[in-house]
Amino acid sequence: MSIKISALFKYVEHLHQGRPWGDLLDAGTGVKSLQWISTLETKSWTAITASETMAKSSRENFPGTMRDNDRLVIGNWVDEKMLEGEQFDTVLVDYLIGAIDGFAPYWQDLVFERLKPLVRDRIYVIGLEPYVPIVVQDEVGLFIGDLGRLRDSCLLLARERPYREYPSDWVVRHLQRAGFRVVEGKRFPIRFGQSFVDSQLHMCRQRIGRFQEHGMNADVASAMLQQVDAMAERGAKLIEKHQGLPFGQDYVIAAEPV
Repeated sequence: MSIKISALFKYVEHLHQGRPWGDLLDAGTGVKSLQWISTLETKSWTAITASETMAKSSRENFPGTMRDNDRLVIGNWVDEKMLEGEQFDTVLVDYLIGAIDGFAPYWQDLVFERLKPLVRDRIYVIGLEPYVPIVVQDEVGLFIGDLGRLRDSCLLLARERPYREYPSDWVVRHLQRAGFRVVEGKRFPIRFGQSFVDSQLHMCRQRIGRFQEHGMNADVASAMLQQVDAMAERGAKLIEKHQGLPFGQDYVIAAEPV
């Protein structure tokens, strides 16, 4: 299986240069992070997700064979017993902060305190600077903001919780409060493509299909589907015009326990 390594993971490798990866914890695993971890010289890895669907997808798309000391665990970080007494040389927090709202709402401010006892050497935090509800007032920024609001509306009407991204300065403050020293960080500009728009609108269509089972009027579902189709057309035109959708930033932050 050919693995495409993102610029974010390559930057983590750059920051980690010369250090052993050792025992590695992927605190909020997914297909891409676990595939990247498969390319590293680790002693062992432990991957955590609160989603059974994500665990299944990550396992099915993992290249190669898991070693006896590798683990894929379905669990929630609010469980104080999970990984109790264990430590890891390297801890990866890959888009976990934004995802927590779907599984442990209002708990984000405690995540680094929860992880601190587990970190022996380095923690790497990857995240997305929020773009909803604040957006740059150009046509690409307006579209990305509208797309995010449409996605979140569909999730809420399907009785699900949207993710909630947190900015890099929030992450730095809470790392420091939890007893970490921030070593380095960097922002990476994003150019969204057709696959991003398609994935967001696919999520919308899936949730709209559940509206009626939750007692929603059929007219609401019909109107939302029309809006999804209109967003698809609008997005395609902007992608062609701008060769993608240049908007927003990801970030990577490296820290060490004090």
